[in-house]
Amino acid sequence: MPLLLAACSGGGSAGNSATPQDLESAAVERGLVRDPSDTGVTGLYARDTDRVCVIRKGDAYRIGAFVDYGDGLSCAGSGTATRAGETLSVRLEGKGGIACAFDARFDGDRITFPANVPAECAKFCGPRASFAALDADRLSESAAEARALRSADGTRLCDD
Repeated sequence: MPLLLAACSGGGSAGNSATPQDLESAAVERGLVRDPSDTGVTGLYARDTDRVCVIRKGDAYRIGAFVDYGDGLSCAGSGTATRAGETLSVRLEGKGGIACAFDARFDGDRITFPANVPAECAKFCGPRASFAALDADRLSESAAEARALRSADGTRLCDD
């Protein structure tokens, strides 16, 4: 019987590592989720009334974001983004030199804006609307579909 217990202990198995692996890395390794570092950002993202478009433009990206709560309560902005791993450094730019910059998270299939965006971002929004915590899942990897995203007034947000 002791021989049987020793065989089941798994004490010297090469599959067990001394350092535990985090769940996200394990899921990427097994192909259950995309590896954000191997995934392009270009595409159209949406959740409820939140929309984000991203297209490649040289070494960076053109990005647009739109949130619509209805009854004229919305935010719309476009600008540029650069990527470093899972971080998208976003800079929205508007008429009159207004700008808003922050870091968003990209996990391979979703773009999430921070819960606290700079006060300058309010200039892209109507009353009681905000880009804070905008969270959108990838709908398409198509640059053409991303270019088609429009704000409430019909402005294309990712057009060149």
